[in-house]
Amino acid sequence: MAKYGNPISDIGKRGRHNTLNWDDARIFLAIARSGTLSGASKALGIGLATTSRRIERLEAALGLSLFIRDQIGYRLTDEGVMLIAQAEALEQAGHAFGAAAQGSNDDVAGHVRLATAQGLADHLIIPALPRLMSSHTNLTIEVVTGVSTVNLHRYDADMAIRMVRPERGNVSIRRLGELGFGLYASQEYLQQRAAPENGGLFEDDDFIGWSESQQHLPAAQWLEKRLRGKPCRLTTTSMSSQVTAAQAGAGIAVLPHFIAQKQGLTCVQSDIGCSQPIWLAIHSDLAHSRRVRLVADFLSDLVLQNKGLLVSGHA
Repeated sequence: MAKYGNPISDIGKRGRHNTLNWDDARIFLAIARSGTLSGASKALGIGLATTSRRIERLEAALGLSLFIRDQIGYRLTDEGVMLIAQAEALEQAGHAFGAAAQGSNDDVAGHVRLATAQGLADHLIIPALPRLMSSHTNLTIEVVTGVSTVNLHRYDADMAIRMVRPERGNVSIRRLGELGFGLYASQEYLQQRAAPENGGLFEDDDFIGWSESQQHLPAAQWLEKRLRGKPCRLTTTSMSSQVTAAQAGAGIAVLPHFIAQKQGLTCVQSDIGCSQPIWLAIHSDLAHSRRVRLVADFLSDLVLQNKGLLVSGHA
């Protein structure tokens, strides 16, 4: 508790004229997780004005500013970040209290926010989550998708599944497996494509790639080297739109085997040297949390069970 103790120890000094309502910790967590008052209000099922009034009451009682308000929404201050762990401990204690009162053996409860790529979320993780949630009725899960890297240090998420290994920071890292990529296109495109001239493989093909803001992705870098300055015929900002473009016959795309084959695309080249490791990163302060460990172990087992599918597209 010493690491997080300073803001709490100052409550009596800073907020002695205000009453601390511990239930307001729920408001604090909901705003931290959603980033907006409206999102928190919806999650908690209370009015917007009530949400605003209660977070202001909590800040007054603590004598701290927990959020930076701007046009985008609510961002945690450094003091707010320091109090996340205690607020979540209160949340879990509340769940445990309710479960005990109902005679439930389900002692793993709370909210877990997982950040991952859209493709993994849609085709691997989300279809498997009902199995986990049915066994833990007091557990709620939020899946945040996108190719942008979330900041675990600012509690944008409790954990993240990434294709790039975090090189620094206060995170616990586990390698879960490997994701294999290949070149895929529709049968319609392959039937209409021109035969390569002078034996030049793919020289006359159209490629589907990533937009400029995603050029750091391994698939985008592979295409840049392969095309040697030739632009992609079509670029997108998401893998799902690349799959759709390939299905429509717009060209060849670099796609994970397990997604492309599931969507009925034909493999043009299977081994392109673009495989990526799958990393699980958890904020070190949450590594021993029961709810976080539960979800982390579930994801680890899920990737292991689908190892062949993820590497080559074949179970």
